[in-house]
Amino acid sequence: MSTALAIAADIRSGARRAADVLDDFLGRIETHDGDVHAFNTVTAEQARAAAAAIDALVDEGRDPGPLAGVPVAFKDNLCTRGVATTCSSRMLEGWQPPYDATVVQAMTAAGAVMIGKTNLDEFAMGSSTEHSAFGPTRNPYDLGRVPGGSSGGSAAAVAAGFAPLALGSDTGGSIRQPASLCGIVGIKPTYGRVSRYGLVAFASSFDQIGPFATDVADAALALGVISGHDPADSTSIPAAVPDFAAALGRGVDGLRVGVVSEMTGSGRNRAANGGSPPGDAAGDVLDGIDADVTERVLEAADALADAGATVGRVSVPAVTYGLTAYYLIAPAEASSNLARYDGTRYGLRVDGADVEEMNRLTRRAGFGDEVKARIMLGTFALSAGYYDAYYGKAQRVRMLTRRDFDAAYADFDVLLSPTSPCVAFRFGERADPMTMYRCDTCTIPSNLSGDPAMSVPFGTGADDLPVGVQVMAPALGEETMLTVAAALERAAPPLPGPPLAGVAGSTGART
Repeated sequence: MSTALAIAADIRSGARRAADVLDDFLGRIETHDGDVHAFNTVTAEQARAAAAAIDALVDEGRDPGPLAGVPVAFKDNLCTRGVATTCSSRMLEGWQPPYDATVVQAMTAAGAVMIGKTNLDEFAMGSSTEHSAFGPTRNPYDLGRVPGGSSGGSAAAVAAGFAPLALGSDTGGSIRQPASLCGIVGIKPTYGRVSRYGLVAFASSFDQIGPFATDVADAALALGVISGHDPADSTSIPAAVPDFAAALGRGVDGLRVGVVSEMTGSGRNRAANGGSPPGDAAGDVLDGIDADVTERVLEAADALADAGATVGRVSVPAVTYGLTAYYLIAPAEASSNLARYDGTRYGLRVDGADVEEMNRLTRRAGFGDEVKARIMLGTFALSAGYYDAYYGKAQRVRMLTRRDFDAAYADFDVLLSPTSPCVAFRFGERADPMTMYRCDTCTIPSNLSGDPAMSVPFGTGADDLPVGVQVMAPALGEETMLTVAAALERAAPPLPGPPLAGVAGSTGART
């Protein structure tokens, strides 16, 4: 599949027509999305009109922008004017926002063509896209396995070749974890780097929007398009947007890379290029990280050392408490944010004898079990008599996490860890809530700190399925993060292919 950069260059030069490019992707969706279910809505007619407008601009000698004619899929919790935005919930089924999210406006202004809205765990609450009211999304590498979540539809759309780019949201790892499981690149920017205006809120102090792409260059391009200050978002950072593409070729010579001990254990200590071996783990080690995943991270560290980076081990002790803190703070914020779905203002309404019964019946019918569970957990954590014991302590852990990361970044430019503790798992395999929540154990810490992090494919693990390595950087450190990610991409073993394994008519099918 062509990259977004290549597609845009061809369309801007007149070598290809945006309408033809769009038809190719729509044809792939029509053929295969019945098996994958990446999309809740395919906006074919709207996309054809947008592609025709792009072609008209090129014919007039005008430049449509850096994403000229590139089909883009948007997670279905990003507001799109006149196009259903459901959050994969019965509560918002069929709801059409009266405005576009800021990131949707930015992508459109850059010449992108919206090809559809992608499936997700309901209200972005999940790690497998099994909790969608409209059915699960399947991993293109193995249709019997999950794509990750909550942005599983966006990740699957890119991995399956339905779109070169997609946007998702990341509250506790919902971009990076599905990127890892689907063998693609996913970026969670610094909190405030990208506007949240028009993102349906889950946990407002964690939520961030970021891109999915097949390679680091495309992800950097999309990140540059959506980044920037937005007066409509009070948490938006008034910082200049760097030239992210320029960072990709700088190389890692002289950069300091820390392998997080709590996420990898002591592991093996090969020192590339004859350097000093990193020390053993300084603190507790997170449970449940598979050995094959850890091995890929250590191989990635070796590759960076071979490329000239200084690699060592670093302890970030508070990450071992991240899961507990997150699953108190995030549900607390969700219980507040989702209070607006009461059957009165918009969305689903189930009539009752009085307002109280109407509200109760609406929420009972509109929310799925996972959303209800998190609302109840969050309401409990905020309740009188429990606030200090739970929510207050969780916020103190969040501050400790911030301090521990700051200490680590005093000695290292970037940090490495697994993205997901395992490769893509089978449907129903993690039905126990705690087992499912542990899918986010490596990604949550960067949401607690607000720092940028991304997942880069680096070889395979069990059953020849993709493994992602997580690159983390200090706040507003996306340039250095992308430099390291590009170096990892150059050194990475090739992934097996093609995706869509197991789909009738494809090659390389797994059984």
